Amino acid sequence: MLFTLTLILTLAAFAADWIHLRRQRRRGTPALRSFFVWVLITDALPLISAIVGWISRDNGPGLMNLYMWLFWAWIVTVLPRLLYYVFHFFRLPRTGLLLAALFTLYLLWGTTFGRTHIHVSRVEICSDRIPAAFDGFRVVQFSDAHVGALVRPERELTRLADTINALRPDAVFFTGDLVNIRSAELDDRTMALLQRIEAPVWSVLGNHDVGSYIRDSIRYPAAVEARKVVERQRAMGWCVLEDTTVYLRRGADSLALTGISFDPALRERRHDRHLPADNLPMIYAGVPDSLYNITLAHIPQLWEQITALGYGDLTLSGHVHSMQMKIRPWGRGWSPAVWLYEHWSGRYDNGRHTLYINDGTGYVAYPMRLGAWPEVTLFTLKRCE
Repeated sequence: MLFTLTLILTLAAFAADWIHLRRQRRRGTPALRSFFVWVLITDALPLISAIVGWISRDNGPGLMNLYMWLFWAWIVTVLPRLLYYVFHFFRLPRTGLLLAALFTLYLLWGTTFGRTHIHVSRVEICSDRIPAAFDGFRVVQFSDAHVGALVRPERELTRLADTINALRPDAVFFTGDLVNIRSAELDDRTMALLQRIEAPVWSVLGNHDVGSYIRDSIRYPAAVEARKVVERQRAMGWCVLEDTTVYLRRGADSLALTGISFDPALRERRHDRHLPADNLPMIYAGVPDSLYNITLAHIPQLWEQITALGYGDLTLSGHVHSMQMKIRPWGRGWSPAVWLYEHWSGRYDNGRHTLYINDGTGYVAYPMRLGAWPEVTLFTLKRCE
């Protein structure tokens, strides 16, 4: 989806620039040649990125960061220019120039404060199925850290750990995409920063954790990389749930916590609205449906299948990021993610079942968040008769 949208906008930018340059040439506008060079370079940034990717043997963190910043440079230089053209066409060049300048400042703000300022969402979950001993139980969810893509890992992960610790949760749930491409991103420094989270952490694997995007699969086999991601999380003291269920106990009461790993076979369908989930009955086999069940599933498209089996009183997901762009004048707001996903951000309720999609804390494709701020979610479980 992102590639298609970028291609459309790239072609639109070339067309708009061509039309604008022809009009300015007829008027004899000075310095037209310099402007033409600038336009050609900035419009070609996605093409340059594609060529670099084509000639590269692998797509390690360095190359992925280059992609990210080339795309960022294209967004910041081309999109404000297209906005200016719209108003220039209607003979409002000064208005267009002002709005383009303000839009550029907004993009830069999204690259700095918007990318790093963590928003804490507070959600109360009420159910008569919550055991009495878990009344008031506090759970923090975070998701989609993409540590290999972070601009300043030490600063950003320290802020993340401090934010989580300040909420004093009883448990922390991470819903996938800890790395961006491969396991080496979880180096000693990164692991030490994540180990600063004080509460016990349970996690699942996302589509970026299972080695699906590694190009040099001979040197870095996907299955081996996925196993290393699991091993390094466990070395941090995290409990990784790989299509399995554990039971959290308080006194004589307990609840079921199920973790569903991302299936690499779904890589090409990861953005589909509806996905097959033939393995779900096996994942929940033997789990008493009388217990309140929390399910961690990276991709939210599994929610309907989970609830159809009678599980997932509370399902926690990530994956979407709201595409790191959200207009928020009301409720959950609006995002381009609605073109792909039926459920894309925040809370959804269906009878006794609740789905919550965390917008994540990291970023991919471009180092920017506009409206879809980095999110940590605090859930308080309440027993309601």
